[in-house]
Amino acid sequence: MSNDDQYGGGGHGEVGGTGQTRTRLPDSPTDSYGTPRRAPRASRGLITVVGVVVLLIAAIAFANRSGDTPDAPTSDKAPNASSTSPTGTSPVTTKTSGIPKGFAHDEQGAQSAAANYTVALGSDGMLKKDVRHALMDGIYTPQAAAQLKVAQDATYSPAFLANLGLDANGNAPQGSTFITRAVPVGTRIENYGPTSAKVAVWYTGLIGMSGAKSTSPVRTTWQTWTFELSWVGEDWKVTSDIQQNGPAPVPGDVPASTSDDISKAVQEFGGFTYAR
Repeated sequence: MSNDDQYGGGGHGEVGGTGQTRTRLPDSPTDSYGTPRRAPRASRGLITVVGVVVLLIAAIAFANRSGDTPDAPTSDKAPNASSTSPTGTSPVTTKTSGIPKGFAHDEQGAQSAAANYTVALGSDGMLKKDVRHALMDGIYTPQAAAQLKVAQDATYSPAFLANLGLDANGNAPQGSTFITRAVPVGTRIENYGPTSAKVAVWYTGLIGMSGAKSTSPVRTTWQTWTFELSWVGEDWKVTSDIQQNGPAPVPGDVPASTSDDISKAVQEFGGFTYAR
């Protein structure tokens, strides 16, 4: 121990020297060198900081909640359904021979007409002559329908139907179901005027024979069907149309269903009247 002064060291309030343990003595109330040193209150500062952080986090959480989450309803009134309602108005209220008619005389009406005509022209009714002629008369202008009937009858020849696995009348073999269905995905106005419009319909299709002995299983297609429309007799009628492949997405990884499941699905799941 050093004996330089009464505290045992050359420094105030310490004991020890070179090579010895340094120990700080408690402050004395009668220290003549000044007022006693107060021990730091680290715990009080830490509590203050933590409290500020907690309050800040709570304020941010409350602000986010008030901006994104509505308050709990105070009545039984249903919420506004505009966010989930379809665009446009109901396309039609009547049908003729299964074909919707009476579309609105505007861009939405033209798009609705094109979408529903895609469904009708992609149905299995096109395989039977009488139904096909009715579809032509209901969808096309009289001039276009007269020309198409001849061309379509030549296309759906007995040889063509046989390649599909059907008889000359468009019937599938017993125990099998021939499936053809068009499902619109979206429509696009190419151009529009008061008496004419050009509308493209992007759709996916189902086509093939469902049956135990089928050599042409049901498959999907992706195509775009573009219609030239005219406003005739208070409705939109097709003057001409053309199809092209795609756009086609990457096939999914869902396993293919059995032919029985496909046949049941087509029979049990009905189609829609499409609006825009």
